[in-house]
Amino acid sequence: MKFRPCIDLHGGKVKQIVGSTLSDNNPKALKENFVADRSPSYYAQLFRRDGLTGGHVIMLGPGNEAAAIEALSAWPGGLQIGGGITADNAKYWLDQGAAAIIVTSYVFSKGFIREERLRSLAGIVGRDRLVLDLSCRKRGKDYYIVTDRWQRFTKVTISPETLEYLSRYCFEFLIHAADIEGKCRGIEKDLVEFLGRSAPIPTTYAGGARSIEDLYLVKELGRDRLDATIGSALDIFGGKGVSYADVVAFNR
Repeated sequence: MKFRPCIDLHGGKVKQIVGSTLSDNNPKALKENFVADRSPSYYAQLFRRDGLTGGHVIMLGPGNEAAAIEALSAWPGGLQIGGGITADNAKYWLDQGAAAIIVTSYVFSKGFIREERLRSLAGIVGRDRLVLDLSCRKRGKDYYIVTDRWQRFTKVTISPETLEYLSRYCFEFLIHAADIEGKCRGIEKDLVEFLGRSAPIPTTYAGGARSIEDLYLVKELGRDRLDATIGSALDIFGGKGVSYADVVAFNR
């Protein structure tokens, strides 16, 4: 189990936001926890220096392409890229230096899995360079995969059967607990426990972490099978709960 770094991009800048406030219909509802005055390449170079592998760059909406390329160029082959990735542009992003592509919305249509799109992506980039972002929100007792910057519910739940099926096409899952993303209220324990039992391939959990103790909690509840990322609580992103030095030490 290890800490995974992240670079979230919105409006061309590195930001940390409350995920549930993203809205195409009401942009004024967006709540920003942090807006960086440093460049995307600064963070990529920092993670490269400290050997924090497996990090992801997420483009939250349009207007982030140049910032994403800057980050990837600072560490060729060291970061994954997600946000608006399709079969048409997947190869382009690998050519820009991404270690892998991360896909969500493209593989769903009208709330269902599009197997032909999964097959197409896996054929273009290879299963070993495809990550599926199965970010989810809870309804009742189940966690449903959400798309379009976590705004739209699909009809697909996070279940052992779903994970097993999707794992045929990718080498890794990235799963945000979207309801608590950016809120620094602690991890979604039920989801972490479930993923620790059921994830058939390497999986990174994101959402709610507020302290270094939460990393150890993911390690425990996830049976040492999940990686985790911390965003808004991290001091390099304006947070007060976790120091960057501590997450580097955690990995070492």
